[in-house]
Amino acid sequence: MVQEPREDGGTHRTEPSRPRKPSVTLRVMEGSYAIARLAPDAVIPDWADGPGFVSITRTTEELSILCLAERVPREIRSDAGWCGFHFAGPFAFDETGIAAAVLQPLAEAEIGIFLVSSFDTDTLFVKMEMAGRASQVLTAAGHVIAPAL
Repeated sequence: MVQEPREDGGTHRTEPSRPRKPSVTLRVMEGSYAIARLAPDAVIPDWADGPGFVSITRTTEELSILCLAERVPREIRSDAGWCGFHFAGPFAFDETGIAAAVLQPLAEAEIGIFLVSSFDTDTLFVKMEMAGRASQVLTAAGHVIAPAL
């Protein structure tokens, strides 16, 4: 409760306003994606780049490549079968709660995810077999699921 002044000099109690959770439009991406793990000092392979979404991240522990599953060679350590949901952005860096508004209902529904951020927006990945359930959960939470462009 918050004490607010009245015109007659007294005060009254009101509930503090809560920020409204943002509604996000997510576009379902075509294709099945895989995330591959290579040695941290590996050269970025030619197969990594091409059509579709691509994310390449190097840390001191690994080189991770996310791309269409069909491009990842069988001998490469990877986890395939991911469906992408691209946040319709762009979002300013000072906008808060965008990812949380999407991730919280998925966490409550016990749907595992991984999230990739870029300069303008985010892209969410869920296992293909959970994509329909994820769409239902996100729609129920007030988000919009749109077809791929």
